[in-house]
Amino acid sequence: MPGHQSPAPARFVTGRRTAWLVALVPLLLAVLAIGFVAEGEHDAKATDTLPQGADSTLAVELAEQLPDDEGMVALVLWTGDGELSEGQVGAVTKQATALLPQGGQPQGPPLVVSDDKTAALAVVPVVSSSNTDNIDKVEELRDQLRADAPDGLDVQVTGPAAIQADIGQVFDGADIRLLAATAAVVAVLLIITYRSPVLWLVPLTVVAVADRLAAITATNVLEVAGLAWDESTVGILSVLVFGAGTDYALLLISRYRDELKTTDSRHEAMAHALTRTTEAVLSSATTVVLGLLTLLLSAIPTTRGLGVACAVGVVIAATFALVVLPAALVLFGRWVFWPRVPHVGDAVLVDSQSVWRRVGNAVAGRPRTFVVGTVAGLAVLATGTLSISTGLDPADQFLQEPEAITAAQRLAESFPAGTTDPVQVVTRGNPDEVLAAVEDVDGTTSARITSRGDGVAGIDVVPDAEPGSAAAEQVVADVRAAVADFDDTHVGGGDAEAVDEQEYAASDRLTILPLILLLVLGALVLLLRSVLAPVLLVATVVATYAASMGASWWLFRSVFDFAAMDSGVPLLAFLFLVALGVDYNIFLVTRAREEAREHGTRTGMLRALTATGGVITSAGILLAAVFAVLGVLPLVVLAQLGAIIFVGVLLDTLVVRTVLVPALALTLGEKFWWPGSIALAPLARARRP
Repeated sequence: MPGHQSPAPARFVTGRRTAWLVALVPLLLAVLAIGFVAEGEHDAKATDTLPQGADSTLAVELAEQLPDDEGMVALVLWTGDGELSEGQVGAVTKQATALLPQGGQPQGPPLVVSDDKTAALAVVPVVSSSNTDNIDKVEELRDQLRADAPDGLDVQVTGPAAIQADIGQVFDGADIRLLAATAAVVAVLLIITYRSPVLWLVPLTVVAVADRLAAITATNVLEVAGLAWDESTVGILSVLVFGAGTDYALLLISRYRDELKTTDSRHEAMAHALTRTTEAVLSSATTVVLGLLTLLLSAIPTTRGLGVACAVGVVIAATFALVVLPAALVLFGRWVFWPRVPHVGDAVLVDSQSVWRRVGNAVAGRPRTFVVGTVAGLAVLATGTLSISTGLDPADQFLQEPEAITAAQRLAESFPAGTTDPVQVVTRGNPDEVLAAVEDVDGTTSARITSRGDGVAGIDVVPDAEPGSAAAEQVVADVRAAVADFDDTHVGGGDAEAVDEQEYAASDRLTILPLILLLVLGALVLLLRSVLAPVLLVATVVATYAASMGASWWLFRSVFDFAAMDSGVPLLAFLFLVALGVDYNIFLVTRAREEAREHGTRTGMLRALTATGGVITSAGILLAAVFAVLGVLPLVVLAQLGAIIFVGVLLDTLVVRTVLVPALALTLGEKFWWPGSIALAPLARARRP
């Protein structure tokens, strides 16, 4: 039995008399919280996903002061096989006239028949108190229209209210689907990793409880702090907790298995494994948490909420991995690893014939060649970033096209393309003067005052361009220029919001990305007591990010035919890839530093690669697969985020951490730790000639 002595906290967590207490009490408290404490509540606002202070956001805020009977509008479209007959127009007019009072909605503009007489259109204001209420109102409207539709005519609902409702329906039951898919992926990969019918149940149970506790805690923290969140927040939080929590569990269990091969007592083995693992996990979790909290600097309220929620989730995941999981594992005997039960005397490091040792030996033979080769490969993949286009059109937001989008496309065949989402001017000035200023803007087909009251007026300006196009964005710029001299006058609408989101997203990246890099670099400097190694490790994760963005963009364009990348994806992808990607470098390099004290930097890195190769690769594949689960939700933004992280984590795990980082360390030797150095243990010094 080794002569090491673990710190008191580790012995308390894993002790014979205390382990059951440490394992069961937190689990029971968490289960009680899950059963009796509800998730936090948030009354969604129209400005939650808009940049704070942007002109389009100010337009929405000012529009909220219009009379209470105004709200988002739905566009009802009637179409037939050809031109509408007089009888059909009469029936549609009757339905449109009767619709609003029956539905409890205020009266909207009259019915409009297209010039080619192939379609009829009615504008229906939808008053709702929340996103859920909006979904219900739009569905009620659709059901009523279909029940009373004139013979021979199709009726569809589109417009801002319908698009918002269809986005909301994407998340109807999404938490359950996402949780089930995530848990299934983790379970399968844990079974493959451990090749045990029992062991995988312990970490999966602990992480699953941590996930539900994180959702409850995070949303209540957001509610108390007054921070906004949306339907995707809890989904991303769940994926992150499962991914990070399982990674930490894999690292701990791997070290525990090694210790069981040298120590008779499983309690002492776990205490030592926990001691050796804690520094790496805490460093990793701290880096991720600090990175996530940089999102508080974002201009978008829901992005700020996402950062805080995920930070809370990572804290809970790390706590359960370092406290509950080790205590839970030692309650079982060695048999929990069956059929591959570790025994004292088994080899701790895999032998020289293992794939990881062979990879290490190959890298050690020509380290400079591997540095040049991997850097060149990453650079080639990164060239794809040069052609990335950001900013999704409304029609491109869904993987599966909903009614609101198909109806908008059909509407554009008979009416001006901008009818579905006009530019909205909201003003406290003289509405007639503002209307006169915008009526002659190039690229518009019409402009009219749609509402007024309490000193505020709303004006709809219909572009002739398709929403999301460059021409539509130019109309927004021209309308803003036309009303620039009017006080308290703002320009909103879908295209205006898209323009502002891209501008503020770029500003967020310029502010937050350098800060994330500085925080990660600072954490690595403190952990490794070095400068050169942290700089190189940060450079490798940045290279991984660039390569994954480029490779993913080629994938989006050639396979999925995505027209653009959502403007918020680059920031979130950078955060998750840099903060999470550096984890694997932390796991590898901390083990390398530990081994280097006994064997020197060169041999220490090879031993570390051999010892951690399997567990880190398993963790990386698991994390990549977990983020890919975001694709179960039919929103392009989540599919893109999941795909980029999937590609990036695999690159980081299989190429950067396995080849590039060891090659850099082997090329530099002891200089890798500059300006520090590795102090060899006395026995190691004695072995040296």
